[in-house]
Amino acid sequence: MDVKLDPSRDDLPLMANTSHILVKHYVLDLDVDFESQIIEGTIVLFFESGNRFKKRSSSTEVACLSESNEACKFRMPEPCQIPVTNTKTFSSKIGYNDFVICGKGEKDTSGKDGNHDNQEQASGISSSKYCCDTGNHGSEEFLLVLDCCDLSVLKVEEVDVAAVPGIEKFTRSPKLRNQIVHELVALPADRWREQLDYYALCSQAPGCGELLFDTDTWSLQIRKTGAQTATDFPHAIRIRYRTKPQGRSVTWTSDQSGRPCVYTVGSPINNRALFPCQEPPVAMSTWQATVRAAASLVVLMSGENSAEPTQLREGYSSWHYYVTMPMPASTFTIAVGSWTEMKPEICSSNDLATERSFSPSEADFRYVGVCGHMEYPCRFQNASATTQKIIPHRVFAPACLKRVCQETLLPLIPPCLSAAFSVLGTHPFSRLDVLIVPANFSSLGMASPHIVFLSQSTLTGMSQLCGTRLCHEIAHAWFGLAIGARDWTEEWLSEGFATHLEDVFWAKAQQQLAPHEAREQQKLRACLRWHRLQDEVQNSPEEMQVLRPNKEKTGHVSDSGSSVIRHGLNPEKVFMQVHYLKGYFLLQFLAKTLGEDTYFSFLRKFVHTFHGQLILSQDFLQMLLENIPEEKRLELSVGNIFRDWLESSGIPQPLQRERQALAECGLAQQVSAEVAKWVRVNRRPRKRKRKDREEVFEKLLPDQLVLLLEHLLEQKTVTPRTLQSLERTYHLSEQDAEVRHRWCELIVKHKYTKAYRDVERFLQEDQERSQRESFSCICL
Repeated sequence: MDVKLDPSRDDLPLMANTSHILVKHYVLDLDVDFESQIIEGTIVLFFESGNRFKKRSSSTEVACLSESNEACKFRMPEPCQIPVTNTKTFSSKIGYNDFVICGKGEKDTSGKDGNHDNQEQASGISSSKYCCDTGNHGSEEFLLVLDCCDLSVLKVEEVDVAAVPGIEKFTRSPKLRNQIVHELVALPADRWREQLDYYALCSQAPGCGELLFDTDTWSLQIRKTGAQTATDFPHAIRIRYRTKPQGRSVTWTSDQSGRPCVYTVGSPINNRALFPCQEPPVAMSTWQATVRAAASLVVLMSGENSAEPTQLREGYSSWHYYVTMPMPASTFTIAVGSWTEMKPEICSSNDLATERSFSPSEADFRYVGVCGHMEYPCRFQNASATTQKIIPHRVFAPACLKRVCQETLLPLIPPCLSAAFSVLGTHPFSRLDVLIVPANFSSLGMASPHIVFLSQSTLTGMSQLCGTRLCHEIAHAWFGLAIGARDWTEEWLSEGFATHLEDVFWAKAQQQLAPHEAREQQKLRACLRWHRLQDEVQNSPEEMQVLRPNKEKTGHVSDSGSSVIRHGLNPEKVFMQVHYLKGYFLLQFLAKTLGEDTYFSFLRKFVHTFHGQLILSQDFLQMLLENIPEEKRLELSVGNIFRDWLESSGIPQPLQRERQALAECGLAQQVSAEVAKWVRVNRRPRKRKRKDREEVFEKLLPDQLVLLLEHLLEQKTVTPRTLQSLERTYHLSEQDAEVRHRWCELIVKHKYTKAYRDVERFLQEDQERSQRESFSCICL
């Protein structure tokens, strides 16, 4: 499968040649400068080469297939610190474009920093082969391709890991650098601390020769003269680089208190504008990072440890985080700002003892071999972790939101974590930070390893929105992080599961809620999602409504490991809900068909089997059908689920048959009765006869208010008098963001100028919702 990009389309290229060589560990050493809005430093990558590398004949055809037909120029390194003994060039089929080193008499068009951004090259990816003509014998060399965008790469060099003192303690070949790295990355899980220490020492070792590199719009390409295969290529390299203020992986902004901050925003391009990396999900790696910033700032990151600052020179401090569970580089998250920390006020001695036991140690791993993933210090193999209902947690927010976080968010975390544990079992991650991010955050929440971002919009109104969104992000610890999609086009494996489980978790977290009340609330949310799905399929392209768009080619990549994510750069896709909604309804359908006890018993088994691994839809469906009694399967098969739910646009046929049942929800029927009252009020003349009795309106739950307002939005005309009465009856401007979202739509649709201040507030404070809506263009 060759990677071909059409510049008129919106696909996202994953350029890294992961079939040839894989990053196993990243060591980042970075400085955060708010004055220049730049993050600068080094990243050291430790590799493991693939097992299908063979030396190719130097007679392989050399070509240059760039769109402009101009030779692509590699940056020539300065003289190596260690002499290169083999100056021959070799060949290896590994990438997309063709590059030529600047030859004698050619004009060097590179920038001063060696970073050659070439916008044309993005559309010139026409082959799965890089050809590097060194000007010697027309032969090829191995080319490392990393995903990279919006970065200035300053220098690339091999790291002399053999110079690390004490390295001979665990390697049999202290003089062979690649062998040292091979044995370092292969250390067993119970030596994880020693492994991290040596990664850090190796990352600080001197360079032993600069490497040739070049960049285009989407990638960084690196090679070493004489390295013909991935096995020959240096397995530890250091890249010095800096981000750009306009880079799309992070946002420089101000928090709600007006103080500067920067954070990863969940960009469609993921982290390639934060550090050069291998983006394809198959590139599962660990990382450790040291970040320096002003001493007044707090650095939060995806990390197993609750880092504390180390004081450096006057006015600066350093923060260090690490992760020992291999995960895709796209899950890495960082946030630097003047965050205020909040912890639970009461922490029993039992909680403290439990927390201390969760730092991995040799004694914790008595069950190695039970899990199906690559070896790492796994909590599912940790006897104490498997009984921990509530993991240690902290909340961070701007100072101005401290009180509302203490009142609304902090008390919700323990019951939500406990509820998740009761449904799925062992928490995959040892701790959780929750950060209230700035108002420009374009979503209600985002989950990363050990840290969750929440929008300030979740803090308003009652606890319903905050609780359900927190449950959604907690669910991603299992589905999306511990278990990831092998093909990013199958988003439903993450978002469908999280949407499905948020209702289950939230019902259990509300301990005062009777079972029948919980069921009614879940039916009401299903009714709301049905309305949203209907709206989505009516207002989006059919090709973007398919949950498995690549069909039988799902999970396929090119020979090099590169691929493209269909519609990955489409701006509309960011706000589409189809993967959430259709995925949710599929899982609801399966739970109802099999029976909830059978379904959730299977789900716990599935989590235990597949945590720490990447999956495709068929992995889940095949295991599901294999683990249920034949009499409960009915006519279910992987094929007909693909056909009805995953590979077709529109509303799935089985779901259409459930439409009447959704409308019969008791809470939804109560809303219908209230809508009828408001329709009568709206039709009354301004001057009423005295005999007309006043309508008495029932108190409604937040989700009921959302449904009520959605029904009223279908009315052709709603008078200002009715709108005023609506606001007074339900105090709509004080409700949560979901309710205020619909209220603002009513205001704009009917030009209710007296409430334009509510729209203005919504646009300023609830940007993740307002960015979806056309009323943002109203002049206030």
